[in-house]
Amino acid sequence: MLQDGTLVAQQRVPDGTNEITGFAALLAALDLAGAVVTADALHTQREHAKVLVKEFGAHYVFVVKRNQPDLWEACRAVPWDRVRASRSTVRAHGRVETRIIKAVTWEGLDFPHLRQVARVTRHRALRASGKRSRERVYVITDLSSRQAGPQRTGEITRGHWGIENKVNHVRDVTLGEDASRIRTGHGAQNMATLRSVAMNFVRRAGSSIADTRRRLALAPHTAPLDLFGIPRDLRIHS
Repeated sequence: MLQDGTLVAQQRVPDGTNEITGFAALLAALDLAGAVVTADALHTQREHAKVLVKEFGAHYVFVVKRNQPDLWEACRAVPWDRVRASRSTVRAHGRVETRIIKAVTWEGLDFPHLRQVARVTRHRALRASGKRSRERVYVITDLSSRQAGPQRTGEITRGHWGIENKVNHVRDVTLGEDASRIRTGHGAQNMATLRSVAMNFVRRAGSSIADTRRRLALAPHTAPLDLFGIPRDLRIHS
Protein backbone atom coordinates (compact mmCIF):
# COMPACT_ATOMS: atom_id res chain seq x y z
CA MET A 1 0.00 0.00 0.00
CA LEU A 2 1.16 3.51 -0.80
CA GLN A 3 0.76 5.98 2.02
CA ASP A 4 -2.30 7.53 0.34
CA GLY A 5 -4.08 4.18 0.64
CA THR A 6 -3.59 3.03 -2.97
CA LEU A 7 -3.03 -0.73 -3.26
CA VAL A 8 -0.29 -1.51 -5.78
CA ALA A 9 0.45 -5.22 -5.31
CA GLN A 10 -0.87 -8.27 -3.59
CA GLN A 11 0.07 -11.93 -3.44
CA ARG A 12 -1.49 -15.04 -2.01
CA VAL A 13 0.39 -16.62 0.88
CA PRO A 14 0.93 -20.29 -0.04
CA ASP A 15 -0.66 -22.89 2.21
CA GLY A 16 1.61 -24.23 4.92
CA THR A 17 3.80 -21.13 5.07
CA ASN A 18 3.55 -17.48 6.18
CA GLU A 19 3.99 -13.94 4.86
CA ILE A 20 7.76 -13.93 5.44
CA THR A 21 8.42 -16.22 2.48
CA GLY A 22 6.46 -13.98 0.10
CA PHE A 23 8.11 -10.68 1.06
CA ALA A 24 10.74 -10.41 -1.71
CA ALA A 25 8.53 -11.95 -4.40
CA LEU A 26 5.75 -9.44 -3.79
CA LEU A 27 8.03 -6.41 -3.90
CA ALA A 28 10.06 -7.63 -6.89
CA ALA A 29 7.23 -6.53 -9.19
CA LEU A 30 7.71 -2.87 -8.17
CA ASP A 31 10.38 -0.27 -8.91
CA LEU A 32 11.54 0.57 -5.38
CA ALA A 33 14.72 2.49 -6.15
CA GLY A 34 14.93 5.27 -3.55
CA ALA A 35 11.59 4.31 -1.96
CA VAL A 36 11.06 3.82 1.76
CA VAL A 37 9.46 0.48 2.59
CA THR A 38 7.68 -0.10 5.91
CA ALA A 39 6.52 -3.43 7.24
CA ASP A 40 4.95 -5.07 10.27
CA ALA A 41 7.19 -6.45 13.00
CA LEU A 42 6.87 -9.92 11.46
CA HIS A 43 9.04 -8.70 8.56
CA THR A 44 11.80 -7.21 10.68
CA GLN A 45 14.17 -9.80 9.28
CA ARG A 46 17.85 -9.52 8.41
CA GLU A 47 17.34 -11.00 4.95
CA HIS A 48 14.52 -8.57 4.20
CA ALA A 49 16.79 -5.63 5.02
CA LYS A 50 19.51 -6.99 2.74
CA VAL A 51 17.09 -7.55 -0.15
CA LEU A 52 15.63 -4.05 0.11
CA VAL A 53 18.93 -2.19 0.28
CA LYS A 54 21.21 -4.33 -1.90
CA GLU A 55 18.85 -5.76 -4.53
CA PHE A 56 16.05 -3.19 -4.76
CA GLY A 57 17.98 -0.01 -3.90
CA ALA A 58 15.30 0.91 -1.36
CA HIS A 59 15.27 1.98 2.28
CA TYR A 60 13.53 0.31 5.17
CA VAL A 61 11.73 1.43 8.32
CA PHE A 62 10.95 -1.63 10.44
CA VAL A 63 9.05 -1.90 13.71
CA VAL A 64 10.71 -3.91 16.48
CA LYS A 65 8.50 -5.79 18.93
CA ARG A 66 8.97 -8.55 21.47
CA ASN A 67 8.84 -11.26 18.81
CA GLN A 68 12.51 -10.32 18.30
CA PRO A 69 13.57 -10.37 21.99
CA ASP A 70 17.30 -9.72 21.51
CA LEU A 71 16.77 -6.87 19.05
CA TRP A 72 13.98 -5.43 21.20
CA GLU A 73 16.18 -5.46 24.30
CA ALA A 74 19.01 -3.81 22.36
CA CYS A 75 16.66 -1.02 21.23
CA ARG A 76 15.33 -0.64 24.76
CA ALA A 77 18.88 -0.36 26.14
CA VAL A 78 19.64 2.81 24.15
CA PRO A 79 20.08 5.70 26.64
CA TRP A 80 16.85 7.39 25.62
CA ASP A 81 16.91 9.84 28.51
CA ARG A 82 19.80 11.60 26.75
CA VAL A 83 17.99 11.88 23.38
CA ARG A 84 16.00 14.97 22.43
CA ALA A 85 12.31 14.37 21.72
CA SER A 86 10.01 15.60 18.96
CA ARG A 87 6.35 15.97 19.92
CA SER A 88 3.13 16.27 17.91
CA THR A 89 -0.57 16.21 18.80
CA VAL A 90 -3.46 15.13 16.58
CA ARG A 91 -7.17 15.59 17.35
CA ALA A 92 -9.41 13.37 15.23
CA HIS A 93 -12.05 10.64 15.39
CA GLY A 94 -13.08 11.58 18.91
CA ARG A 95 -9.67 11.25 20.47
CA VAL A 96 -6.55 13.25 21.21
CA GLU A 97 -3.29 11.53 20.39
CA THR A 98 0.12 12.87 21.39
CA ARG A 99 3.17 11.27 19.81
CA ILE A 100 6.66 11.61 21.27
CA ILE A 101 9.44 10.53 18.91
CA LYS A 102 13.10 10.13 19.78
CA ALA A 103 15.62 9.09 17.12
CA VAL A 104 19.36 8.56 17.40
CA THR A 105 22.19 7.44 15.14
CA TRP A 106 23.27 4.12 16.64
CA GLU A 107 25.77 1.50 15.51
CA GLY A 108 25.48 -0.81 18.49
CA LEU A 109 22.79 -3.05 16.98
CA ASP A 110 23.66 -6.06 14.87
CA PHE A 111 21.29 -5.56 11.96
CA PRO A 112 22.12 -5.10 8.24
CA HIS A 113 22.62 -1.49 7.08
CA LEU A 114 21.09 -0.05 10.26
CA ARG A 115 21.84 3.63 10.89
CA GLN A 116 19.16 4.90 13.24
CA VAL A 117 17.00 3.66 16.08
CA ALA A 118 13.83 5.48 17.09
CA ARG A 119 11.37 5.21 19.96
CA VAL A 120 7.77 6.23 19.33
CA THR A 121 5.43 6.71 22.29
CA ARG A 122 1.72 7.32 21.68
CA HIS A 123 -0.53 8.78 24.37
CA ARG A 124 -4.26 8.54 23.58
CA ALA A 125 -7.25 10.07 25.32
CA LEU A 126 -10.84 9.40 24.26
CA ARG A 127 -12.91 12.59 24.48
CA ALA A 128 -16.20 10.90 25.33
CA SER A 129 -15.03 8.59 28.11
CA GLY A 130 -11.76 10.21 29.12
CA LYS A 131 -10.06 6.81 28.89
CA ARG A 132 -6.29 7.06 28.45
CA SER A 133 -3.76 4.62 27.02
CA ARG A 134 -0.08 4.50 26.13
CA GLU A 135 1.77 2.48 23.52
CA ARG A 136 5.52 2.41 22.87
CA VAL A 137 7.31 0.87 19.91
CA TYR A 138 10.86 0.86 18.61
CA VAL A 139 11.78 1.52 14.98
CA ILE A 140 14.98 0.78 13.07
CA THR A 141 15.99 2.20 9.69
CA ASP A 142 18.87 2.44 7.27
CA LEU A 143 18.01 6.12 6.67
CA SER A 144 20.55 8.55 8.07
CA SER A 145 19.59 11.43 10.34
CA ARG A 146 19.95 13.78 7.35
CA GLN A 147 17.55 11.71 5.29
CA ALA A 148 15.00 11.33 8.08
CA GLY A 149 15.09 13.17 11.39
CA PRO A 150 12.79 12.33 14.30
CA GLN A 151 9.77 14.11 12.81
CA ARG A 152 10.11 12.45 9.40
CA THR A 153 10.68 9.04 10.99
CA GLY A 154 7.50 9.55 13.00
CA GLU A 155 5.56 10.49 9.85
CA ILE A 156 6.74 7.35 8.05
CA THR A 157 5.81 5.17 11.01
CA ARG A 158 2.40 6.84 11.31
CA GLY A 159 1.82 6.26 7.59
CA HIS A 160 2.42 2.56 8.10
CA TRP A 161 -0.13 2.40 10.91
CA GLY A 162 -2.65 3.71 8.37
CA ILE A 163 -2.73 0.22 6.83
CA GLU A 164 -5.03 -0.88 9.64
CA ASN A 165 -7.84 1.59 8.89
CA LYS A 166 -7.21 2.18 5.16
CA VAL A 167 -6.96 -1.49 4.17
CA ASN A 168 -7.57 -4.08 6.88
CA HIS A 169 -10.65 -2.47 8.42
CA VAL A 170 -12.16 -1.59 5.04
CA ARG A 171 -11.68 -5.10 3.67
CA ASP A 172 -12.80 -6.95 6.80
CA VAL A 173 -15.68 -4.75 7.96
CA THR A 174 -16.89 -2.39 5.21
CA LEU A 175 -16.49 -4.88 2.35
CA GLY A 176 -17.23 -7.95 4.49
CA GLU A 177 -14.20 -9.99 3.48
CA ASP A 178 -14.04 -11.89 6.78
CA ALA A 179 -17.66 -12.97 6.38
CA SER A 180 -17.21 -14.11 2.78
CA ARG A 181 -17.83 -17.83 2.20
CA ILE A 182 -16.05 -17.92 -1.17
CA ARG A 183 -13.24 -20.40 -0.58
CA THR A 184 -13.22 -22.76 -3.56
CA GLY A 185 -10.32 -22.73 -6.02
CA HIS A 186 -9.05 -19.25 -6.82
CA GLY A 187 -12.34 -17.61 -5.84
CA ALA A 188 -11.08 -15.97 -2.65
CA GLN A 189 -7.96 -14.64 -4.38
CA ASN A 190 -10.00 -13.30 -7.32
CA MET A 191 -12.45 -11.55 -5.00
CA ALA A 192 -9.54 -10.01 -3.05
CA THR A 193 -8.24 -8.59 -6.34
CA LEU A 194 -11.64 -7.14 -7.22
CA ARG A 195 -11.93 -5.54 -3.78
CA SER A 196 -8.50 -3.95 -4.24
CA VAL A 197 -9.48 -2.52 -7.62
CA ALA A 198 -12.74 -1.16 -6.23
CA MET A 199 -11.00 0.45 -3.24
CA ASN A 200 -8.52 2.21 -5.53
CA PHE A 201 -11.23 3.56 -7.83
CA VAL A 202 -13.29 4.85 -4.91
CA ARG A 203 -10.30 6.62 -3.35
CA ARG A 204 -9.36 8.24 -6.65
CA ALA A 205 -12.93 9.53 -6.88
CA GLY A 206 -12.36 11.31 -3.55
CA SER A 207 -15.17 9.52 -1.75
CA SER A 208 -15.35 7.22 1.25
CA ILE A 209 -15.93 3.50 0.80
CA ALA A 210 -19.09 3.57 2.93
CA ASP A 211 -20.64 6.52 1.03
CA THR A 212 -19.90 4.88 -2.30
CA ARG A 213 -21.53 1.63 -1.22
CA ARG A 214 -24.69 3.53 -0.31
CA ARG A 215 -24.77 5.23 -3.72
CA LEU A 216 -24.28 1.88 -5.45
CA ALA A 217 -27.14 0.36 -3.46
CA LEU A 218 -29.49 3.20 -4.48
CA ALA A 219 -28.64 2.92 -8.19
CA PRO A 220 -27.21 -0.57 -8.76
CA HIS A 221 -27.62 -0.46 -12.57
CA THR A 222 -25.97 2.90 -13.25
CA ALA A 223 -23.77 3.89 -10.29
CA PRO A 224 -21.14 1.15 -10.93
CA LEU A 225 -20.77 2.38 -14.52
CA ASP A 226 -20.28 5.95 -13.31
CA LEU A 227 -17.71 4.79 -10.75
CA PHE A 228 -15.52 3.16 -13.40
CA GLY A 229 -16.15 5.85 -16.03
CA ILE A 230 -18.05 3.57 -18.38
CA PRO A 231 -20.63 5.27 -20.65
CA ARG A 232 -24.19 4.18 -19.87
CA ASP A 233 -25.27 4.00 -23.52
CA LEU A 234 -23.06 1.55 -25.41
CA ARG A 235 -25.23 0.84 -28.44
CA ILE A 236 -23.63 -1.20 -31.20
CA HIS A 237 -24.18 0.31 -34.65
CA SER A 238 -24.07 -2.03 -37.60
